[in-house]
Amino acid sequence: MGMSVFRANANWVAHVLLFLIVFVGLVPCIHCVDGDDYSKTGDPALLPAVTQVIYGRLSNLTKILTQDIVSNLGFCIKDVNTDWNGAFNYAGKLDFLTDCIKTTKGDVTQRLCTAVEIKFYFSSLFERGAADDNYLKPNKNCNLTSWASGCEPGWGCSVGQDQKVDLKTLNSMPSRTHDCQPCCEGFFCPQGITCMIPCPLGSYCPLAKFNKTTGICDPYSYQLPPRKPNHTCGGADIWADVEGSSEIFCSPGSYCPTTTQKVPCRSGHYCRMGATTEKRCFKLTTCNPKTANQNIHFYGVMLFAALCTLLIIIYNCSDHVLTLREKREAKSREAAARHARETAQARERWKSAKDVAKKRAVGLQNQLSRTFSRKKSARQSGELKVLSQAKPATDAALLPPLPPSSLSTSGQSSAAPKAKKKEPSNLTKMLHSFEENPDSHEGFNLEIGDKNIKKNMPKGKQIHTHSQIFKYAYGQLEKEKAMQQQNKDLTFSGVISMATGSETRTRPTIEVAFKDLTLTLKGKKKHLLRCVSGKFMPGRVSAVMGPSGAGKTTFLSSLAGKVTGCTMTGLIIINGKVESMQSYKKIIGFVPQDDIVHGNLTVEENLRFSAKCRLSADLPKPDKVLVVERVIECLGLQAVRDSLVGTVEKRGISGGQRKRVNVGLEMVMEPSLLILDEPTTGLDSSSSQLLLRALRREALEGVNICMVLHQPSYSLFKMFDDIILLAKGGLTAYHGPVKKVEEYFAGLGITVPERVNPPDHFIDILEGIVKPSSSVTPEQLPVRWMLHNGYPVPPDMLQLVDELAAPLTSSNPGDGATEQSFAGDFWEDMKSTVELKRDHIQHNFLRSKDLSNRQTPGVARQYRYFLGRVGKQRLREARLEVVDYLILLLAGACLGTLAKVSDETFGSLGYTYSVIAVSLLSKISALRTFSLDKLHYWRESASGMSSLAYFLSKDTVDHFSTVIKPLVYLSMFYFFNNPRSSFADNYIVLLCLVYCVTGIAYILAIYLEPSPAQLWSVLLPVVLTLIAAQDTDTVFVKHLGNLCYTKWALEAFVIANAERYSGVWLITRCSSLMQSGYDLHDWNRCLIYLIITGIISRVAAFFCMVTFQKK
Repeated sequence: MGMSVFRANANWVAHVLLFLIVFVGLVPCIHCVDGDDYSKTGDPALLPAVTQVIYGRLSNLTKILTQDIVSNLGFCIKDVNTDWNGAFNYAGKLDFLTDCIKTTKGDVTQRLCTAVEIKFYFSSLFERGAADDNYLKPNKNCNLTSWASGCEPGWGCSVGQDQKVDLKTLNSMPSRTHDCQPCCEGFFCPQGITCMIPCPLGSYCPLAKFNKTTGICDPYSYQLPPRKPNHTCGGADIWADVEGSSEIFCSPGSYCPTTTQKVPCRSGHYCRMGATTEKRCFKLTTCNPKTANQNIHFYGVMLFAALCTLLIIIYNCSDHVLTLREKREAKSREAAARHARETAQARERWKSAKDVAKKRAVGLQNQLSRTFSRKKSARQSGELKVLSQAKPATDAALLPPLPPSSLSTSGQSSAAPKAKKKEPSNLTKMLHSFEENPDSHEGFNLEIGDKNIKKNMPKGKQIHTHSQIFKYAYGQLEKEKAMQQQNKDLTFSGVISMATGSETRTRPTIEVAFKDLTLTLKGKKKHLLRCVSGKFMPGRVSAVMGPSGAGKTTFLSSLAGKVTGCTMTGLIIINGKVESMQSYKKIIGFVPQDDIVHGNLTVEENLRFSAKCRLSADLPKPDKVLVVERVIECLGLQAVRDSLVGTVEKRGISGGQRKRVNVGLEMVMEPSLLILDEPTTGLDSSSSQLLLRALRREALEGVNICMVLHQPSYSLFKMFDDIILLAKGGLTAYHGPVKKVEEYFAGLGITVPERVNPPDHFIDILEGIVKPSSSVTPEQLPVRWMLHNGYPVPPDMLQLVDELAAPLTSSNPGDGATEQSFAGDFWEDMKSTVELKRDHIQHNFLRSKDLSNRQTPGVARQYRYFLGRVGKQRLREARLEVVDYLILLLAGACLGTLAKVSDETFGSLGYTYSVIAVSLLSKISALRTFSLDKLHYWRESASGMSSLAYFLSKDTVDHFSTVIKPLVYLSMFYFFNNPRSSFADNYIVLLCLVYCVTGIAYILAIYLEPSPAQLWSVLLPVVLTLIAAQDTDTVFVKHLGNLCYTKWALEAFVIANAERYSGVWLITRCSSLMQSGYDLHDWNRCLIYLIITGIISRVAAFFCMVTFQKK
């Protein structure tokens, strides 16, 4: 009875003691329960509370070490609490701590490392940089004079039963040399320190077993100390990066839910190295038991096949989209043209029939009045009047006029449908409207010139659709043809005015006069033109002819204000004022000698784009279409209007048609001055005459036209109004009307032989091929012209005048002339080259006051036009894009297969290859954006089109490739490489990388020729990557590496991947990032740097595009 009472009291005391322990643990000011309480009582009921208390003390170390972690390891730890919890959050997994309390009999707190010892361990670890040495620096407990058993790897000691240990202390390391024994499971005891540290999550830290064969403590790599027979294998000895010591990492193919338990991965799951849980594999993947990583190659193969199929379809069908659209527009246009022709024919036939009927009715009336009485005659006259005013009710009105005998029959046949009450046809209704109002434009013309008329117009008459616009345009063209046929003596503007029934737009006239125009090449002192005087009048077609090298093209270029690198003297007078020709560039058309036309656009698209950008902004769209249609018709391009112009690789229209399109690009902008450089070169006689007829038609509107010609036919020669013959040296031999050129040369004794083309004969004389019949030499012809017009003769040419001036006293050429040295020649060449480039830059940035009175579309509207044009070009070049995507797919599959992700380096090798490959391929394809269109840009910018709109449109369309290319590459690389970072992170980095390298490629394409640009595009990624990957301490190399975009791209890739490694990988992450010099917080900074580099590159490319133009 006494024993039972005693046991009951003992149980009661135990429960009260447990309550007090828990309560004290919750109140910081009261002494907490710890391992000493368990060591004194040995009560198993205290283990959970003791375990929680000790774990709480370990958790509190985070707050103590936070400042040190942030200051020393901030580059590899983003959030201290998150990363610390990822490594040491044992909530619900404290069995290893409970077992250790049992093993040490509650002596755990005396064996755990304090904050100062933990700091000492990690500081020593990162200071030596690698884990090749398995010991730490000498310290208070382990040094040359004191080396307890606990200093050996896998062993630890206690401070003693009577000593209290404050785990939070950062002041001094406690003396810990008592009761040394093996390290507990779930803990590691480093060599050179006598305390225990909990193993991080993702590790496996069992007790080691001695391997008699190797003499090593498995699964660790340390050996037993010599001359200590009682020393056995302990626990884990080190936690370091995976390259230095991977023994405590949970092995691939298994996962470790706790640090003392390792479970093999089941089938259908995979477990990476250092995993704490198993992950389910995707469907259609192969995951056998103990699989380290899922094999998702099947997804990559499927995606590769799908993308290849899609790209092949696009490759073969890319042209069909635009072709179908063009066919629909062509049908609408043909229907409108047919409607306009039928309407015009019906109008003409109806008018002619009506006129004949009226004439015959008047004649019959006069005949009957002489035969019958006045009363009867009056009645007959009234009937005929009614007959003449009768409205046709059938389509028979379209037939030719019938003879008088058939008039009654016609009347009967017209009455029959009325009895049957048939509905009249559309054509009949249209003819009714013609009869009611002959001046009506119903079905024929829609007035759009006045905005108020357009606003008040009924909704059915508004011109919005393509069909309505084409009906308007072709209706106007048919009326113009009819009016021009009836009024052959009228000007073309008058015909248009009569056809539209309203006042036509008048072009401003430009009269160009030039006096003593002389061009001297800078640095060479060579005359390209000399003492050229004359005038080009509006409404006249002038030809500039002469032998090769006479300066014909230079002369017209100087008039157009396009000559650089020369010193110009003399005057160019525009409309009686000395003005810059650049002030009128919006109404000046310049047709270059080369056919600079976009080959991947149709004839109509080329002309329409030029009209949109260069005609007045307030001109309605239907009127712009009408202008284009006029040019297409007058140049004879109707048959090829929907055909591609063609390129060197892809055949298009013929050479003569291409030349006419080249001229049409300037005609559609309705110029006031049109300058053409050899427009008939390469054309046959009929094509040349067709082109010249079109130009004469333009001259009827007051356009001033001048062109360079080479040996025109006689019929073509007679179509010109004025001619300038230039002799060698840029001197004028004749300038005046074509009709008087033979008369002038005949006065000099030079007659044209029979059956010889006059311009050919004159050019042969100026060339020196044919000797003139008179005593005049070719060199004297320019002087003769100067004397004929009273122009002053240069002093150095006076000796060429026959008996008109005393010969100049000639001096010995060698007198006073000193031969310049090689250095002097080199210096002069350098000066002339610098001056030439300076003139180019000044000319490109020259801005003159606009005097053309034409407001062309602004940058925003031109950007929209350019965007549409570039979009069409890219659709037609879709095959090139498809090839680029296929190469990216293959590169992603190959690099993803060969460069496997290494956990030690976080996949930096594969990412390095990716940066090089993507940079190289993206640059090569981006070169095509500007390198192929340089000539077109130079021509368009010289005509006044916006360079900014051109550049932005190209860049905007390239954004599609910028978005798609990373997706195409990653679709292969990611599934074959399978990194830990997410697909989205890799895509964002690649997106910024492609944007960056595309801007760099723009600079290379604009500044360099195609071949050097391609070479630099290949070399730059490789060289910059090698510089960025240099592991040196040189300050210069580091700063140079920071300027390389490859360094920031590679860092962003590695950071995105390293961030996914936590737990046991924490030291590996920090070690790898420290070795590479990367910072985990710099991911956004890397992306921003890539974007800024892309923006700066585009700004530099635009500057180069505007500055360094054609020489």
